[in-house]
Amino acid sequence: MSVKKLDIFLLYNREIFSTVLVTVNFKTKLKTKIRVKINMFDDDKERDPQAQALYNKGEQIYELVQQITELIADDDRLSNVKCIMLEDAMMLMVKVAGAEGGQPYDIKMEAATIIRKAAMELMIQNHSLEMFGFDHVDYFQMVRVLLEEYRLLFIDWVSKFDPWDYFIDRWGLFNPPGVGPFDKDPDDNLPFNGYDNEL
Repeated sequence: MSVKKLDIFLLYNREIFSTVLVTVNFKTKLKTKIRVKINMFDDDKERDPQAQALYNKGEQIYELVQQITELIADDDRLSNVKCIMLEDAMMLMVKVAGAEGGQPYDIKMEAATIIRKAAMELMIQNHSLEMFGFDHVDYFQMVRVLLEEYRLLFIDWVSKFDPWDYFIDRWGLFNPPGVGPFDKDPDDNLPFNGYDNEL
């Protein structure tokens, strides 16, 4: 079994891990994969820089988690943990993109809650890796560093949600401050001048 060095700089920003160079025992050769970078927005609309920064950080986390999980053999008892890690990492991008699709406050808050849950679960996966005897659990510290950076971007992103663009959440979880699940919908007071009046 040969000993190779995994150069993190090939995949990530040099400033993030400028002092990190890890030595790895590989069971198989590390395969280089061509990845297509997909932008969060398909059209030419003005992009929210905070949402884009959060999405990009989520993409960094996903690619790092993918590199770590490639060291797990398919027949390994860690294969279930591998799937959970990849799913949680994917949520850090998917839910940001979904929330930025012109969604009201309550839908954005729901997406933010799912993101937080996925990030918290991903943060503690090193314990599962260690428990099942994963040889390269030390790499997971890099994921935790990126998750902390993601958390700070997340706080800024959520703080910019528009509390005046909402539908009342009748379950009472994702209403803006001062709005309750039993409040009268302010849209009920608006006159409707549609086709119904002409019939």
